[in-house]
Order: sequence, then structure tokens, then C-alpha cells
Amino acid sequence: MITPQLQDEAFLASVHRALRSTEHLHLWWLGQSGFLVQWQGQHLLLDPYLSDSLTAKYATTDKPHVRMTDRVIAPERLDFVHVVTSSHNHTDHLDKETLLPLLSVNPSLELVIPEANREFVASRLGIRPEQPRGLNAGESVKVGGFTIHAVPAAHNELETDQAGCHKYLGYVVQAGPWTIYHSGDTLRYEGMLEWLRRWPIDIAILPINGNLPERKVAGNLNGTEAATLARDIDAQVVIPCHYEMFEFNTASPEEFITKARALEQPCKVLRAGEHWETSTLN
Repeated sequence: MITPQLQDEAFLASVHRALRSTEHLHLWWLGQSGFLVQWQGQHLLLDPYLSDSLTAKYATTDKPHVRMTDRVIAPERLDFVHVVTSSHNHTDHLDKETLLPLLSVNPSLELVIPEANREFVASRLGIRPEQPRGLNAGESVKVGGFTIHAVPAAHNELETDQAGCHKYLGYVVQAGPWTIYHSGDTLRYEGMLEWLRRWPIDIAILPINGNLPERKVAGNLNGTEAATLARDIDAQVVIPCHYEMFEFNTASPEEFITKARALEQPCKVLRAGEHWETSTLN
């Protein structure tokens, strides 16, 4: 089992210390596609998965989700969060065992989701359908000190509901002068660059586990594709994710690092629980 760089009390102490630095954006990798973002005392969780629900669900199937990395923090300890996102309905991005404790300890928490998934989200979490903030690609919401713009994601295809709303989204998050692109689960698709070049991307957060049909799950960018996409959108730095969580669906970051260096694309590979801040961009 991989031990997070920061975990439990040490993780919370890092989050508290970062509050002293209000001019920079701070983030921590929570494992899989989950990140905690801090900007001037406001906190945003991007697609957190902080339970063992998938390991339990698939334990006796032909697709066991054997955990590789220990949990960074229990969700009920994150009682300071203002906003949480879900990019799509897969459990590692919409986890009942993560979100219900978060909602319990953060009564004013705003949940941002794809509008196409509203009924599904309400059913899974047992909440009122009107409670989440639903977005479609091209729409935005200002919440908790952040402006969140929705862009399409292809996992593996661009899918919409009968109303034309996208079931898979990425989020472009603006926090003061900083802009983050969190792709959710996606492959590269026609028109992707046109969507993303609308913003000056400081930080691109991209999956690198790849797309292998034998895994029997929808795929993502691989390391080469993630580094190339970051270069093509002129990201100041790219941070990889969606690996080292489940044994059957992971990849080494070495391919990503090698390609990023070849492209002269700045990158930062984090350990689970590790802190990073925008001071390194100056």
C-alpha cells in the first residue's frame, strides 16, 4: 500500500498553514481525480473519492478494485469546504460514501454537477433534485469564491441526454488571477482545443491511466496524450492524476514525464496528499 505524503493530521496541518499565504492558489492531490483547492480561505473539492466503496462493491467480481494508495483523509474531517464537483456519474467521481459525510459537516456546501445527471445524483445521494448546481457545456456558475465553467469531456464518447446536455464534463475553474482546467475523465476529441483556448490555463489536471479495452471500463488520456494536450493548450504546468488508486486501472507516470520533458512542457507529479502552490509559477 502506498502511503500518502501527507495524511490525516499532517494533511490538515498543511491546509491550515496554507491559509497564511493568500496571494497564491494552493492544491493537494487526494488520489484518483480528487483535488482540494484553496484560494483566499475558500475551499473547493474536485471529484473527491475518499472511501473504499468501490473496493467493497467489486470484491467478488472479475473486476476487483484493489486499492493501491491509502486514504489521505476521511471526508467527515473536511468541515471547511465550500464547493464540491462531480464531473460524471462513475463512483470514483460521484461517491455516496464521500459526499454524504461532506454534506453533513458542511451544511452550506454547494455541489456542482452535469445538468444531465441531476436525477441520478439526487437518487444516489438521497437529496432534493433541485439542490445541486447543474451545468451544461458552455455554462458557468460563481460559487464559494470560484467561477466554474463547464466544458465537454469524452469518456469515451461525447454523450448527451435527450435535451442535449453533456453527461461528462470537465471544469475550468477561475480563482482570482489563476485558472485551473480539471478535465474529469476524457479522451481527446475534435473541437477540444477550441473549447479550452478560451481561457489562459495556468494549471491543467489531466488523467494518464490510458484507454485499454481489456480493463472493461471507459478510458482516458495516456501519459503521452496528456502531456501533448497540456502543451497544445499552453498550460503553465500540468499535473497528472487518475493512477495509483486501483491495481487494474493505473499507469506509471514515467511515460507522462518523458513526453512532457521532450515537449518542454512544465509538469509536476504529486504524491497523494502532497501540497503544491502557484508560487512555483513565478
